[in-house]
Formats: sequence, C-alpha cells, structure tokens
Amino acid sequence: MVTLAEVARHAGVSASTVSYVLSGKRPISEDTRQRVRDSIDRLGYQPHAGARALASSRSRIIALMVPLRTDMYVPVMLEIAVAVATAARAHGYDVLLLTGDEGPSALRRVTGSGLAEAVILMDVQLDDERLPVLRAEGPPAVLVGMPADPAGLNCVDLDFAAAGALCVEHLAGLGHREIAVIGESPGVYARHTGFAERTLRGLRDRAAGLGVRLLHRPCEGGHDAVAAVLARILDERPATSAFVVQNETAVEPLLALLRRTGRAVPEDVSVVAVCADQIAAQASVAVSSVPIPAQELGRRAVERLVGRLTRPEGEDAVGVELLTPALTVRASSGPAPRAGGD
Repeated sequence: MVTLAEVARHAGVSASTVSYVLSGKRPISEDTRQRVRDSIDRLGYQPHAGARALASSRSRIIALMVPLRTDMYVPVMLEIAVAVATAARAHGYDVLLLTGDEGPSALRRVTGSGLAEAVILMDVQLDDERLPVLRAEGPPAVLVGMPADPAGLNCVDLDFAAAGALCVEHLAGLGHREIAVIGESPGVYARHTGFAERTLRGLRDRAAGLGVRLLHRPCEGGHDAVAAVLARILDERPATSAFVVQNETAVEPLLALLRRTGRAVPEDVSVVAVCADQIAAQASVAVSSVPIPAQELGRRAVERLVGRLTRPEGEDAVGVELLTPALTVRASSGPAPRAGGD
C-alpha cells in the first residue's frame, strides 16, 4: 500500500505538505498542490479513512436509516437506498445502511459517535419519534418522506396527497361514482406512516369534492388477504365499479380474484394503483398507475444533503420538496359500466 511519505518523495515535498493538500487546513500554492495531486494519482494513494476523519472532523459517511419492516414493500425501499448510495458515491461519500427498527437510539449512536456526519431518514411517520433528536442535536439530515410538522426539516418526497387525488379524478372522469381503496397493511396506518396517510387524505378530499363515494380498507397483501378484503368490499358496497390500490402485493391477486368472480377489467370494473411502475406495467392486465419515483427520490435526497453540508446557511438548507405525480393510463381503467349493464 502506498504511504503518504512515498507520495511526498515522489512529489518532492514534505509529508506535512501532502497532509495539508489533503486536508485543506493551510494554503498551498497551486503548482505544489497540482504536483501532489499528480503524485497521488500516479501512485494510487488512498488516504486512511479513519485518520482523514480525525484530521478533518469529517467521516464523509452518510447514515441511511431504512427500517425493513415486513409490512412494507421492501423492493421500493431498496431501490431508493441504491439510488442514495450511487448518488452519494458520486459526491465522494459512502453510505452506512441501518435497517433495524431502533428509532432514536440508533440515530443518537450514529451521530453522537461521529461515525456518520449526516443522516437520511426513510419510512417517515407523521409523528416520527426520531424528529426530536434531529431538532435537539441538529445533525445534518434529509427525510425521504414528510411528517405532520416539517418546520425546520429538510424533506423530499412524492406528493402522495396529489397522487391520491389524481387517481380519483381519473376514475371520476370515466364516470365511476363508487370507488374502493385497497390500502397498505393495517400496521402501516397504525404507525401513521406519512406516505400512506397523505395518499388517503388526497383520495378522500378529492372524492368529497367530486361527489364520489369512497371506501378504504387496509390489506395485508397476498391472495388470501386480498380475497377477504374484496369480499368485504363487495358485500358493503356491491355497486363498486373501481378500485384504487396502494399495496404492491395486492395488485396481481386483485386482478386474479376479479377474473374469478366474473368481473372483466376494465369492462366491468376499473383498477388504478399507486405503486412501483414495474408492478403496474407487468401485471396480467397492465394497470393504470401513479409510479413511485424511487431513483429520483434517492438522488434528490443526497443532493439536498450535500447542499446542506456544503452550504449550511444557504437558502436551500431546509424545506420541503414534493415531486409532482403523474398518472400513466394503461389497460385497466375504462368507462364505468352503465346501469343495468346496457
């Protein structure tokens, strides 16, 4: 392994000069700086991460808190995580992935030890118990999600309320007046997870404004759970002519169950989903959907965090950025069936 002393000899400078070029603690002439940089590149020198962190008080590590819960659709979470890691590396940062459900204790451990100099939080709840730690101890942070009170926080997310509204507008425009929502697992709502609650609010508000009746039922996902929820919906609202699904694991079972009960999609019933684009596009009936922009969320979270680290007093240091949703119309949504089947 190439040492700092070898770089110094190759560049014809002292070891301390190389150290100052790396840390930026003292001004070095441009000619000398370039000579040292050339030697580093030619020799393939890699500064020791621990020593560099001690010298600069910066670890150049971002902690990504992404609890992998059994009631969440993990592939989307991991897609965001991969996007975070890729974007972070492009800015010279590494990512420490925290997948446990430790909450504030994990946040204190990582930031208090100096292991990471910044944090990205996922799976944000409306009253997230990690937020008091962020506000009190102030580590640079970005939330992929939005709590009930985002004041003073740096957040990026899809505008899920607008996504819910888009689904209702699309179906109402096709003449549907009885819409059922097959939602996330009950535990997601019990935790008041932000994206699910905001989608539901957007659905309900737009339905009320358009005079549409809306019925929401959480669902564990999987064939048996979807079958039970579908039976309950059709028993309570037999005139239901459209479904909005916010649960990736329920999309294909719903389509299969509708076929089994003799309901053609979209002739008899329409289906729209808020889900990963791949799930919607590759379903047995291509599903009209509002996609989750996982890669864009991960990339923007890193860009906002790097902006916070490099410009802590800048105008873009904090605030909420909600990505505008778009609905892709596919084969699963069509005009509401006419009364009497005419």
